[in-house]
Amino acid sequence: MAEADPLDWMAGAEATEIDALVASFSRAEQRAWRWHWKLWARPAQLAPAGDWRLWLIMAGRGFGKTRSGAEWVRQIAESDPAARIALVGASLGEVRAVMVEGESGLLSVGPREQRPLYESSLRRLTWPSGAQAMLYSAAEPESLRGPQHSHAWCDEIAKWDNAAARATSAWDNLMMGLRLGERPQVLATTTPRAVPLLTRLLASEDGAEVIVTRGTTWDNRANLPTRFLDAMRRLFGTSQLGRQELEGEMLAEAEGALWSRALLEQCREGAGPECVRVIVGVDPPASAGGDACGIVVVGLDASGSAHVLADASVEKASPERWARAAAGAAQAWQADRVVAEANQGGAMVASVLRAADISLPLKLVHASRGKVARAEPVAALYEAGRVFHAGYFPALEDEMCGLMAGGTYEGPTRSPDRADALVWALSDLMLGTAATPRVRMT
Repeated sequence: MAEADPLDWMAGAEATEIDALVASFSRAEQRAWRWHWKLWARPAQLAPAGDWRLWLIMAGRGFGKTRSGAEWVRQIAESDPAARIALVGASLGEVRAVMVEGESGLLSVGPREQRPLYESSLRRLTWPSGAQAMLYSAAEPESLRGPQHSHAWCDEIAKWDNAAARATSAWDNLMMGLRLGERPQVLATTTPRAVPLLTRLLASEDGAEVIVTRGTTWDNRANLPTRFLDAMRRLFGTSQLGRQELEGEMLAEAEGALWSRALLEQCREGAGPECVRVIVGVDPPASAGGDACGIVVVGLDASGSAHVLADASVEKASPERWARAAAGAAQAWQADRVVAEANQGGAMVASVLRAADISLPLKLVHASRGKVARAEPVAALYEAGRVFHAGYFPALEDEMCGLMAGGTYEGPTRSPDRADALVWALSDLMLGTAATPRVRMT
């Protein structure tokens, strides 16, 4: 009879039985128990069996991708003294802060006496076994051209810099140097985004050399705060961004869309800079019970770049309510102007906004072309790298990716009200005669 698997026994044991087992351990065994990863990991966090070359974990935020990567590297380093491991991230700062020093990083997993020595000046980790790992930035593809490795852990590959094909160049240089040992392997952990590198890797999935593990944020709910999970459901719900960032779903790009997910990711930034001019775009609804009122705040910095600062849109709002929301956004961001579409009754729009105590200049604009035609020159500004998003705006971005070059809208809502408000604001900010601040010479 085959010997029983301890992990199978653990899965079916009562808490009292497990407590009794742990109590029978020596002190050293009790310490080791805490760090025995196979006992605590979910099956999806354990390396697959077989002679694979690439293991890709593509899952939502909070799934436990970083811990999976760190534990995989730890197991290799402890069992193979000759291992030479590449740790590659979007930047050296992210490699250090997440993969090495983070709460689930390499300096935090395993018993203390088995943890590596980190020499930050050399960008090197050395384990007691003799195994070593080196830190690399995917933004510097040439740094991966010469070194050789037996293993690699690549984190958040969908975030790697896609400008000038840096991401694919870094990956290719890494793979060409993955030639030490008898069975070189690489683990890539990432939240899915439709970028060229990830699309290419998924196309090579064959179940043998390339194995893909998929998962969601909710898979790790036992280890995540309930408030965090509730906030994620409330903020992102079933939006396309939520499907991508939480459900771990690879969203296909709509062919012919004016904006792509990959393009918007390239435009992503943290907090927006100091702006010399701020505009609030408003796309009023035709009725209180119908479409949303699009309210989007954009700003222009001193260099002439635009930044999307906020989406203050409101759903199914009365004229008084959406006017107050627009006034609140203008006041909060100290806007220089409110630009509102007046096709649904210019005098009414103006009077409602004035009644909401908007004292700053109000510009009413009339749509002479369709929404998609108006959006095309604004999309060109994104392509030129002149517009940035100061954070995530899931509902707005879902609508943007639904505007098609052929003149149709294929987004998740009945009408792209948020996207239209964005277009009005950016058109006034960037495509008008006073779009770029100038220094007057005397």
